[in-house]
Amino acid sequence: MKANLNLGSISGIKIIVHWTFFFLIAWIVFSELNQGGVTKSILFNIALVLAVFACVILHELGHALTAKRFGIETKKITLLPIGGMASLERIPESPKEELLVTLAGPLVNVIIAIFLYFIVPIDEFMRLNFTETFETLMSFTLQNFLFSLFLVNVGLVLFNIIPAFPMDGGRILRALLAMKTSRVKATQIASSIGQFMAMLFLLLGLLYNPLLIIIALFIFLGAYGENQIVQHLALLKGHSVEEAMIINMTTFNPVDSIDLVVNKIISGTENNFVVVKNHEIKGILYHKTIIENSNKNVLVKDIMETDFKTVNNTDDLNEIYNIVFSEKKSFVPVLKDKKLVGVIDAVNLNEYILLQAKLSY
Repeated sequence: MKANLNLGSISGIKIIVHWTFFFLIAWIVFSELNQGGVTKSILFNIALVLAVFACVILHELGHALTAKRFGIETKKITLLPIGGMASLERIPESPKEELLVTLAGPLVNVIIAIFLYFIVPIDEFMRLNFTETFETLMSFTLQNFLFSLFLVNVGLVLFNIIPAFPMDGGRILRALLAMKTSRVKATQIASSIGQFMAMLFLLLGLLYNPLLIIIALFIFLGAYGENQIVQHLALLKGHSVEEAMIINMTTFNPVDSIDLVVNKIISGTENNFVVVKNHEIKGILYHKTIIENSNKNVLVKDIMETDFKTVNNTDDLNEIYNIVFSEKKSFVPVLKDKKLVGVIDAVNLNEYILLQAKLSY
């Protein structure tokens, strides 16, 4: 979405603030005003939230940079109101590598907490009772700011090691289990525990804090989705693209009229098309673009997209799984000796997975 804020990149990794993050800032301002807060308290709390999310970025960079050492790139880190998310191109299949990549995030927060421990007089706060600590923290000083940041980092470590897959704790559990059993079985166990933890968060959210409901949904759906992906990859292992690709497809020439394409959509079941000239792929025609231009007097070359990915017929389906399902437009030409021999998309790959699941019973 265009409203997302791009903060730049670190080591080639984009740092993006999701547009919903700004609702958190608005909620802080509203909450402070509702409680009789003044400008100083509002700015203090906004600054604290921004500092916390700076720690979250460092946490996610811990994951991303460790993954990079194992040859796994990270496209971006996205900041959401409930935390951050590093978009690794894939999760390490080696249990040891996954364990190290996962531990790197909380370890960053441990280092930050240790650093703050030595520059903030923690002992002074520890000698106070709860009421005195609360009253002390009501003053907006640098010392209180750093102490609050210390507590948050300790909280982030404790929260992240909860075995609620796909959070860090759940991934640590999965990696440890995978050292003794198959990755599929380890994921099933960690996912089940994660979904159970999600139900506990949901219950606590209904009783105490609505934010826990959002976290519960994130954990439940994340655990389910990750379990499905691992099962799919297990089913696809050892199978090549040519086993699942579509071979009966229609192609168009760049100088064909858009009317020809529209007629083909109406008379058949195909929605996306490859544009070919002299046996060379020139572009892709996507269904949405065709419909948007169906009433115009244009040629195929005027609306085709020339930025596209291709795969080879001998590629492992495991390797192209992310290409098909992570791209917004999952329609990928398949090449053999640099010539078009088929296409593969999310629909037919899903059908192939369902067939393999039936055959494996």
